[in-house]
Amino acid sequence: MVTFDTLLRELRGKTSEIEPAGLEAALREPAGRPALIDVREPDEHAQGMIPGTLHIPRGYLELRIERNVPDRQTPVVLYCASGTRSVLAARSLTELGYAHVSSLAGGFTGWKRAGLPWEQPISLRPDQETRYSRHTMLPEVGIAGQLKLLGAKVLCIGAGGLGSPSSMYLAAAGIGTIGVVDDDVVDASNLQRQILHGTDRVGIAKVESAETTLRALNSDVRVDKHRTRITSDNALALIAPYDVIIDGADNFATRYLVNDAALRLGKPVIHASIFRFEGQITVFPAAGSPCYRCLFPRPPPAEDAPSCAEAGVLGVLPGIMGVLQATEAIKLVLGLGETLAGRLLVYDAIKTRFRELKLRRDPSCPTCGDGVDRSQIPLIDYEQFCAGPRHVERT
Repeated sequence: MVTFDTLLRELRGKTSEIEPAGLEAALREPAGRPALIDVREPDEHAQGMIPGTLHIPRGYLELRIERNVPDRQTPVVLYCASGTRSVLAARSLTELGYAHVSSLAGGFTGWKRAGLPWEQPISLRPDQETRYSRHTMLPEVGIAGQLKLLGAKVLCIGAGGLGSPSSMYLAAAGIGTIGVVDDDVVDASNLQRQILHGTDRVGIAKVESAETTLRALNSDVRVDKHRTRITSDNALALIAPYDVIIDGADNFATRYLVNDAALRLGKPVIHASIFRFEGQITVFPAAGSPCYRCLFPRPPPAEDAPSCAEAGVLGVLPGIMGVLQATEAIKLVLGLGETLAGRLLVYDAIKTRFRELKLRRDPSCPTCGDGVDRSQIPLIDYEQFCAGPRHVERT
């Protein structure tokens, strides 16, 4: 009759075990470093872990191992509290074809008794575990990714049509700090598309209305309110504290200024624009190439670039483009996937069609071209050349 004890003895005889000192030496080797996996439950992991650990609870190991360790020839070391569950887990990985699987002898308890270094993992609060559970179950995000989002700072230029959906989805995703730059007040004509605001807030500053909505959506989020226009005098100070910039302005003057200031500071910009039934979106990377001036070398005359107030816009269109902006921002924070850098995505709402155009760096671009010292890029206020009055309504 097979008992758990007899099964465990049998598996120990078949499973390679590594002593704590041997594991520490292996982790210090730059080449051939093993994948170190903690198979304990979340509450145990929260009490401490070996540095460099990937946490996959035992119940999810078979489901997640292939995404986290795709190469079955990679050495894998499993550990639990005392070295029992890790032996059982090792059998599963061996059956999945992993060729070099070991269990840490004595588990995490043995590691600590040996006086080897360990650390307290930064973890989510219980309420955050529930709120963000659909994120953390994604192997590409996980708890570590959600913690990155909570520590991230994103600046939204404008609290209008584009700033509304982008900031709301960023808040829902748990972006820790959202800055909002807008000097306007809520007008009844905004409500057809600017979902941050409501009828009861007409006449209220948009940054105040934005804070009310975003904090109601997620109390984890801090909202930095900047009730001002972005100008050559304040652009660097406004942009510098943030990791990612979302350009939701509806005028060329602001777009050029944001581009130039972000290039000087090495900040990525997610640019989108809308006009009647068409939207465009791209990412100008922190490296700076291609940039907004590669796409539009110089501001157009006012008569060639009417504002939304003059030309109109389909109310749902900024929602589509703003959500895409939020998606790109989250990818940038997580270092996930392929962004729209070097590509311009054009959406035609009438035909329900997306087109993708390649964007190429202009070697003669005055802000990201050959030989340009980006730290010396001049900041220019273009109001006198661009469409729209000095006091502009955000899209």
